Amino acid sequence: MKFLDQAPRFLFFTGKGGVGKTSIACASALELTRLNKRVLLVSTDPASNVGQVFGIRIGNQITNVAEVPNLSALEIDPQAAAQAYRDRIVGPVRGVLPDAVVKGIEEQLSGACTTEIAAFDEFTALLTDGALTQNFDHIIFDTAPTGHTIRMLQLPGAWSGFLEDGKGDASCLGPLAGLEKQRTQYKAAVDALADPLKTRLILVARAQAATLNEAARTHGELAGIGLSKQYLVINGVFPESETVHDALARAIFDREQAVLANLPDALRDLPTDQIGLKAFNLVGLAPLRQLLAAAEPAVPTAADVPPGAPPISAPSLASLVEAIAREGHGLVMLMGKGGVGKTTLAAAVAVELATRSLPVHLTTSDPAAHLMETLDGTLEHLTVSRIDPHEVTEHYRAQVLASKGAKLDAAGRAVLEEDLRSPCTEEIAVFQAFSRVIREAGKKFVVMDTAPTGHTLLLLDATGAYHRDVARQMGSSGRHFTTPMMQLQDPRQTKVLIVTLAETTPVLEAANLQTDLRRAGIEPWAWVINNSVAAAAVTSPLLQARAHNELREIAAVATHHASRYALVPLLKDEPIGMQRLQLLSKQGA
Repeated sequence: MKFLDQAPRFLFFTGKGGVGKTSIACASALELTRLNKRVLLVSTDPASNVGQVFGIRIGNQITNVAEVPNLSALEIDPQAAAQAYRDRIVGPVRGVLPDAVVKGIEEQLSGACTTEIAAFDEFTALLTDGALTQNFDHIIFDTAPTGHTIRMLQLPGAWSGFLEDGKGDASCLGPLAGLEKQRTQYKAAVDALADPLKTRLILVARAQAATLNEAARTHGELAGIGLSKQYLVINGVFPESETVHDALARAIFDREQAVLANLPDALRDLPTDQIGLKAFNLVGLAPLRQLLAAAEPAVPTAADVPPGAPPISAPSLASLVEAIAREGHGLVMLMGKGGVGKTTLAAAVAVELATRSLPVHLTTSDPAAHLMETLDGTLEHLTVSRIDPHEVTEHYRAQVLASKGAKLDAAGRAVLEEDLRSPCTEEIAVFQAFSRVIREAGKKFVVMDTAPTGHTLLLLDATGAYHRDVARQMGSSGRHFTTPMMQLQDPRQTKVLIVTLAETTPVLEAANLQTDLRRAGIEPWAWVINNSVAAAAVTSPLLQARAHNELREIAAVATHHASRYALVPLLKDEPIGMQRLQLLSKQGA
């Protein structure tokens, strides 16, 4: 594997959830120990299952992996790290400042940026403390910090003073409030990350346009701040040998090859490895050692697939839409991590409602070409709109800089401008644009693709954004009013559908999203498990084995996470066009 050739001391694996970062990081650690290298494997992934992979309990301490000489592991719990970080910052002001102010600070510190910075705070010592790691030749990190986080850590100026003076309209600056004392250590850590002789960043993706586009964005963001020594690993590539006599397998193979032939320009010149799709779960030493093996392991035969393997029957997407349609109007929001198929499913829900002669407005912040290509036509009762994230975000940034930034000095303005480059800023800007469309849901169905997280919604509510302004202006007038936030919290007006895949990490991330939404007072109405092999008819032994592996995740959604759910099968033909979208929604019943 190219990404392990002449490996430097630090290896960082990064990519979207569910692409296989943890498995590849673990397999890389095993490969380096095979070469008699002493390795420390560190995970900062909220969905980490390193301990489960090796069959031992690890936790937040360096632990020897007894079955693997020269291998130790450490799992940094990002949620625990973030909570400790919040306590360290909020503790001194609790009981001193008004409760409403403290609550606002806590919410400002509740998002993904805080979690990432707190985790970075934890592993900084591993990059800079020679005594702590002197016994290891290589340190492998599962999940690297984003370019946004590193840029924030590079910022000059007094972060704490900037916040305490109330100059910031901050979406992500809150996490920086406690970093002043560690400035020197952070600088050393960032310098180590940027040194190609010390550090190698490995972008992990699947042979899917969404994850490769995300990898391209990450590449550009990190290269832009000097972290240019990057490698690309495309995981789970479907083998052509499995396509014989299985139309679905052949369709998957053809789709992936078309994607690989059209890699984003930013990735074309990176050293690249491909890892074939495996039929087995990557838990335990034997499967992990096979993952990076030069020779492909034998694919399963029909006899290897456990009895009672799928296809299985489960509620269809159309059954959910049937219940939604009874309301006659309302807001339907599809939420989930990138790459799970939200846009396609939003289009399918909108088409299914429109075919029932119900007025529907489908709106998205995905590129218009993608949505229009998915619909591939027009339909009576269906209107479509697109919100340009770049356009509305630039407008929002300009507004904040003109109002909050007008009286700042150069250093303060630089900090504010950095904050406005955060991912949270785009979510807030897009939601403000969406809020204008939401009003239509009182008379028709509004189906919304790419919705903000619960953290962003709470942040809008806590920082005096739209909701509080309206509540203050209207509350004393005696007039009835409904803000977008109130509408989202009302299950009679809003149905939130969480979209996921029948895989461990996507289900865990969807469960975390559900928790996040509940904090914002929003109860998800249903889950949709997309692209399920278990719901498809397959003859390929590899696909049959993977279908069987999905059963545990489907059961977890059906019995533990969701009050109602639907299962959408992986289809041979891409769900493009009105007819195929209708077919997709009816599959599985």
